[in-house]
Amino acid sequence: MEDLLTISEVAERSGFAASALRYYEREGLIGATRSPGGQRRYERHELRRLAFIAAARHIGLTLDEIREALSLLPSGRNPTKADWTKISRSWRQRLDAEIVALEKLRDGLDGCIGCGCLSLQRCRLSNPRDVVSSRGPGAVFLPEPLHPHPE
Repeated sequence: MEDLLTISEVAERSGFAASALRYYEREGLIGATRSPGGQRRYERHELRRLAFIAAARHIGLTLDEIREALSLLPSGRNPTKADWTKISRSWRQRLDAEIVALEKLRDGLDGCIGCGCLSLQRCRLSNPRDVVSSRGPGAVFLPEPLHPHPE
């Protein structure tokens, strides 16, 4: 039991705010035990899960997708490198698509970023009379991997 970390230690080590740790615990993404005084205590392996959550959020996984991926990890033992590799392998295609989309965005920044603003000459050619507004709000010309995905 001496190897347990307090919420402030986990927050400092993981870079997540204590409120995020409590939220992720409520969502079932990480686990904590309670001290006799009711304070949260985390096993060290939760730091790996939090690093996984941070990486997954950076590539755009939703909380449901993160929960699903974490459910594939073994219970009762620390995950191995092979366990993490098996899960992260499925991200490769998603990351490759996002890289291609970011390259398209980078290469088109001086012309149009797909905002629908109609303020550039190019916008009048690509989106005359704002016809693209029927496709929904936001930057509809952005490549799909760069569109925001609500939780």
